[in-house]
Amino acid sequence: MTGATANPKVERLEAAGPLPAATGESPVWRAAEQALYWVDIPAQKIVRAQIETGRRTEWRLPEQVACIAFNRDGTVLAGCETGLFAVTLDEASDASGADGGEPLTAAVRKLGAPVFPRAGMRFNDGRCDRQGRFWAGTMVMDMAAAIPDGALYRYDASGVLSAPVVDALITQNGLGWSPDGATMYLTDSHPLRRLIWAFDYDIESGAPRNRRVFADLHHYAGRPDGAAVDADGCYWICANDAGRLLRFTPQGKLDREIAVPAVKPAMCAFGGRDLDTLFVTSIRPGTGASEHDGHVFALRPGVSGLPEPEFAGQL
Repeated sequence: MTGATANPKVERLEAAGPLPAATGESPVWRAAEQALYWVDIPAQKIVRAQIETGRRTEWRLPEQVACIAFNRDGTVLAGCETGLFAVTLDEASDASGADGGEPLTAAVRKLGAPVFPRAGMRFNDGRCDRQGRFWAGTMVMDMAAAIPDGALYRYDASGVLSAPVVDALITQNGLGWSPDGATMYLTDSHPLRRLIWAFDYDIESGAPRNRRVFADLHHYAGRPDGAAVDADGCYWICANDAGRLLRFTPQGKLDREIAVPAVKPAMCAFGGRDLDTLFVTSIRPGTGASEHDGHVFALRPGVSGLPEPEFAGQL
């Protein structure tokens, strides 16, 4: 196992700007730009921080955006309220959209949508598998209702959106794949579930099977939210409501716990030139928020991550 820093310093990412997000989610490191992207769901924004220059840029979408991935030409595949969209992030020649200016507009084109079983739903967590298929799940936005109408879907390079692959989810989250792609991870972060599952994953067909409990967070602090897998194959999960990052070995053993300043860390992603920085987005509570909640944080845990897979198809 790669050497790990016992208590790494966790710092607010200055390039992310001084204003907190309401719900910061889906951090994605884009190596071609040396930039971190993420979303603020209720603000309908995709945000970019260019780490070396410190420049921040925002784009506003027509509806809430929850998860993003890129394809090879830089087009964004986004899971939103009403479906999956191809998003072109227009650049500005002036200061609009950057460092506190008005957000830029983004050109969007709907790619497909599931049949939502009820009103008031949206996509939530999503990312690409190692082969470039995009996976994303849905949820009922009123979490207090605890309605298990969410499901997990696959969108492949040929532009086909699957039927539900995993159903009966309350708050889908935590997608990730082992370095060899043969294990898929999925969580349900609702307080009534708090489970992380592992699946055997057929890398040829993109079909998960043999679902089993990987970790039950009733035995640990917080709820399992967004996740990342490191080069050792260990699974990092944001422990929402507990201000913690938890790392589980491939055998499901908790081997590290790191405190972060925000009480509701939402999702993490490896980035930086050597993929040795772990970026963490967070949620700002409606009441009782601290100065740290809703910001983006960075730490060097002493292990490296894996390149974020790009969507394999055209958008």
